[in-house]
Amino acid sequence: MVLAFLRSTIKAAKDNGWKAALEEVKKQGLVATKLWTDDGARLVGVDKLGNKYFEKKVNSQFGRHRWVEYADKKQYNASAVPPEWHGWLHYITDHTPEQLEDLKPARYGIEHKLNRSGEGDAYIYHSKGHALNPKQRNWTRYEPWQPT
Repeated sequence: MVLAFLRSTIKAAKDNGWKAALEEVKKQGLVATKLWTDDGARLVGVDKLGNKYFEKKVNSQFGRHRWVEYADKKQYNASAVPPEWHGWLHYITDHTPEQLEDLKPARYGIEHKLNRSGEGDAYIYHSKGHALNPKQRNWTRYEPWQPT
């Protein structure tokens, strides 16, 4: 399978040039996942964001046989992995989120959201006394002594 991938990359390089072939490989995210998924890896599941989770138990080092292929290959972020898949990915549990759905309590909490810290004014934290905080308080740290 790896040879087929290399042959197709070399053919694309001959047709369009090496730069175009490497850009296509980079754009599709094939460097990391294609070489691994063609050699006995199985797709375990896909989350609601479109991330794909793979596992390869044969001929792989323990601790490196589970990985995620992010849906957004240009601007991926580790916070794009929901908590239920994070547990599976980091060997906290061997159950996928579909298997854990039966064990989930009725009142489980809020939906997972991406960490948007530092991306736009709406997501930047300002302390209570900061000049850019819309709910700024006029705090004084001390009261000056007034002699009677």
